[in-house]
Amino acid sequence: METLYLLVETEVGRLEEVMRRIQQLPMVSEVQAVTGPFDLIVKVEADHINQALDLVVHKIRRVPGIKGTETLVTVR
Repeated sequence: METLYLLVETEVGRLEEVMRRIQQLPMVSEVQAVTGPFDLIVKVEADHINQALDLVVHKIRRVPGIKGTETLVTVR
């Protein structure tokens, strides 16, 4: 199992909408609102890292209301 964390910056006033849309995606195991330069932290778990990265690039980053992301891949 591969895990990555995605830090998400949202447009003003769209936090809850973005959070709701991301939570519905496969492989997303957790979404939390956070303080600081990012608004959300998303935990993604997949069988292979390429599946997780594909989800980030082709699904999550395309959610309306997202301004930017930072991807953190875990290492063992």
